Amino acid sequence: MLMCRLPQRELSVGALQAELGIRQPTLSQQLGMLWDNRLVATRREGKNIFYLVASPRAIMAV
Repeated sequence: MLMCRLPQRELSVGALQAELGIRQPTLSQQLGMLWDNRLVATRREGKNIFYLVASPRAIMAV
């Protein structure tokens, strides 16, 4: 479900949390696993971190 949201646009953790209804600790753990496997990339803007799909192959898998 998480990867289905990211190909459309980059989203902050707060926006993903609100959109998906996932608790922040759970969401952070899932995003961390995706980041460790290089499936998502991040961009920092002030205190906010935005996530987006890093690989075209990951988008095709979704």
